[in-house]
Amino acid sequence: MKLFLAFLALTAALPPTSAKSDRAAILTVIQHMEDAWNRGDFRGYMAGFEKPGVVFISGGKFQDGWQGTLDHYIRDYGGSPERRGRLHFYNMKIDLLAPDAAMLIGQYRLERGTRVTEGVNTRLFRKFKGKWLITMNHVSAYDVAPTSIAPEAH
Repeated sequence: MKLFLAFLALTAALPPTSAKSDRAAILTVIQHMEDAWNRGDFRGYMAGFEKPGVVFISGGKFQDGWQGTLDHYIRDYGGSPERRGRLHFYNMKIDLLAPDAAMLIGQYRLERGTRVTEGVNTRLFRKFKGKWLITMNHVSAYDVAPTSIAPEAH
C-alpha cells in the first residue's frame, strides 16, 4: 500500500505542462527514429535507445544490447531502400510512470516490397540528463497480406 501511495504522489507531482512536454519529447524521439530509418540511417535510428545497455526483445529472443541491435539492423535491413523498407509508427499511447520514466505502447508498419509487417512496440523510456531514451523495447510482429491498407498517420 505504501508503494502505491508513493507512486500516486510521484505521478500527481508532475505538473500538466511538464507531462505535456515530456509526452511531446518522447514522440519527437519516435519521429526522429522513423525519419532516420526511412533515410537508411540505422545509427540515427539507434540514437533513440540507451547505449550500451538497452534491452531489446524481438521474435522471442534478446538482442545483444545496443551494438547487437544495430548489427542486426545493418545485417538484415541494410544495403538498399527496398531491403530496408518504409517504416511508420502510429497509435502511440504514453503513460508517464515517474518524472524520469514512461511507457509507450504503439504500433508500426514496415513495408518492404511485397512483404508488409505490422506489429506492436512496448517501450520503457527513461530520462537521462533531460533526454528521453528507450531502455527496454519489446516487439511483437506479424506479416500481413500485401494488399492491406496502410494505417492513417497519427
